Amino acid sequence: MDAVRVALLREVLAGTEWLGATRRFAGVLRGSVVSHGGGLLLVGTPAYEPWHLAAHLVDEAAWSGTPELAPTLVRHDARPSDPAHLAVGLGRIEAARRGETLLVVSPEGPGAPLLGRVHDARRAGATVLALGSGDRELASLAHESLPVPPGTDLDLDTVQHLVSAAAGENVLPVTRGRRRFRDRLSRLTDHLTAPPPPPW
Repeated sequence: MDAVRVALLREVLAGTEWLGATRRFAGVLRGSVVSHGGGLLLVGTPAYEPWHLAAHLVDEAAWSGTPELAPTLVRHDARPSDPAHLAVGLGRIEAARRGETLLVVSPEGPGAPLLGRVHDARRAGATVLALGSGDRELASLAHESLPVPPGTDLDLDTVQHLVSAAAGENVLPVTRGRRRFRDRLSRLTDHLTAPPPPPW
């Protein structure tokens, strides 16, 4: 979904809860990865791999100048013979530590094996974010969750587009970290080099 379609979708959704909800969730995602300098792990369920979200986050990372948004896609059926960017298996979640962010996309319940790994990652200090069906067990493990239960106005794919686009927006506040000083310096430079207001 390109920027024009996202803009049109936002116009259609103006006045609904979705714009604010997706922007809040995206702000938490961006704040978490930027403040720690990256380390975004993205995982789905055995039946659903979030390929499109991974691709959109890679694009947003490049367009926004925020490389921390580029995720590592963790796959349930990764094989050593797969290309390097597709060969990361579930063991990577077990290795997650403080400073890393684990984003779980689950259109249905994630299942006990994945929940166990998510629980271990949280105990090790990783920030856990959940996007999907609103599964209660996953939501209880997540630091932040955005439920998209069946029967809502939007489907999970559309919400993923809104989240990725919002995560790449440079207007989102960076809560702390290396980029904060550079952002302030950039704003100051823009202010100082702006043309003077008209005299009338």
